[in-house]
Amino acid sequence: MASATEAASPRSESFADLLEESLGETSTFEGTVVKGRVIAVDSDMVTVDVGLKAEGRVALREFANGATPANLVVGDTVEVYVERVEDKNGEAVLSREKAKREEAWTMLENAFNGQERVTGTIFGKVKGGFTVDLSGAVAFLPGSQVDIRPVRDISPLMGTPQPFQILKMDRSRGNIVVSRRAVLEESRAEARSELVANLKEGQVLDGVVKNITDYGAFVDLGGVDGLLHVTDIAWRRINHPSEALQIGQSVRVQVIRFNAETQRISLGMKQLEADPWEGVAAKYPVGAKFTGRVTNITDYGAFVELEPGIEGLVHVSEMSWTKKNVHPGKIVSTSQEVEVMVLDVDSNKRRISLGLKQCLENPWGGFAEKHPPGTRLEGEVKNITEFGLFVGLPGDIDGMVHMSDISWDKSGEQAIADFKKGDHVAVKVLDVDVDKERISLGIKQLAEDPFEKGLGELRRNQVVTCTVTQVTDGGIEVEISDGLTGFIRRAELARDRQDQRPDRFAVGEKVDAKVTQIDRQTRRVTLSIKAREMEEEKQAMAEYGSSDSGASLGDILGAALKKARDEASNRK
Repeated sequence: MASATEAASPRSESFADLLEESLGETSTFEGTVVKGRVIAVDSDMVTVDVGLKAEGRVALREFANGATPANLVVGDTVEVYVERVEDKNGEAVLSREKAKREEAWTMLENAFNGQERVTGTIFGKVKGGFTVDLSGAVAFLPGSQVDIRPVRDISPLMGTPQPFQILKMDRSRGNIVVSRRAVLEESRAEARSELVANLKEGQVLDGVVKNITDYGAFVDLGGVDGLLHVTDIAWRRINHPSEALQIGQSVRVQVIRFNAETQRISLGMKQLEADPWEGVAAKYPVGAKFTGRVTNITDYGAFVELEPGIEGLVHVSEMSWTKKNVHPGKIVSTSQEVEVMVLDVDSNKRRISLGLKQCLENPWGGFAEKHPPGTRLEGEVKNITEFGLFVGLPGDIDGMVHMSDISWDKSGEQAIADFKKGDHVAVKVLDVDVDKERISLGIKQLAEDPFEKGLGELRRNQVVTCTVTQVTDGGIEVEISDGLTGFIRRAELARDRQDQRPDRFAVGEKVDAKVTQIDRQTRRVTLSIKAREMEEEKQAMAEYGSSDSGASLGDILGAALKKARDEASNRK
């Protein structure tokens, strides 16, 4: 037994030594970057020997350099990160990407400790700032550290390698904070003082477009930036600076304004070119027609470029003869070639007023020639308003039937209620005003005026028999003939005041009255029973004598009344 125990002891010690060696090997390699040799390259995997018991396999794509694919051959030496010495398959778990990250962290720590700049690329946006790729390590760029001035559009900076200053880093937490602004401030501080000291308005300088915004471009003049406003890039209209400039482009600019206190520099490019507005009045006389290109459309009109740097405005009121309440974008489109007429030129204000409709036939003039007053037409009711009907006419124009011209016998409100949009109606042209672009139409004029027809031979001071149609407090309405009505005021109902009561009369009762007034403008006939009675009294006095002849006034009136009754009986 003793000899057996003694014989087994060396083997136990050997196993323990091997286990301790294996664990020590694992703790030494795991979590470190080691060098290995490529022993096999497949279509998508690379087998690497790092000196462990088992080789490891790494995806071939991890060895790619950006867009450049990996180019490895057997025997190449590579650095990899050991995640685990052995997995369930007995292979070492290796990573090239983590090795790159470890290399990057080591490099970044050295740069941070030495206050050196590092190169990175902005590739994403996060809350409060942006993410930057620092050769495999991801850093945070606060929004306030992007530039010296606030940058509204950072897209031109993304994807472009740039220098950064590391402000803070914590390897244990994987946090890195960088600043682009610190680099800009440091690099500009030295060149700024010298450049600013010699800067003056009118000076021509060479610069590089550094940033582009909606309102202009910032140009690096060599240590100091100047603003090139969008309106100072070119004489022609530029909607966005990116239409004419791009980041990194070299430009020649002129200093327009310089404020030494704020050190703000305004730059211009168009000032280095000839002003196209010189002599513009002679080149574009009023009344002349030209062809131009639509460059911009607004709510109030469209801008047309006559030549580079010379634009005119076609106001919405000058775009179409017929489309009055239509957005300019529905009449013309951007980049469309159009013919326009020059309406006005103001060289001082650099304004040219153009007309589009003036190059087309005026439909109002054409309508007046083809359809003079009295012409009968048919059209569709396009719109109904409180004051009349709008009817579509030839030439894509509308005419108006005023409420007073719809019906002879109905009020305007009642007459309008008989129509609806889409109805086809017959109309007569009453008047055409080409200057005011108005056409007056009538519907009632297509038929004979019942008022004039009813008047017939009716004359003022004529006594007529009429029928009571309505009794009111102010008098009575009567029908004189078919379609012709009249009114007898309360004071005209009788000669005697006590008989001037409308309630003495009943609807349907016939009365004799004298026509006192015919008003064709108001289409009204006024009558008077009182005037008739007074006239009859006067005639009786003349016919039967006076009280001086021996006859009493009662006898005279009695005879007259009897005669009147007899005549009335005969009429019935």
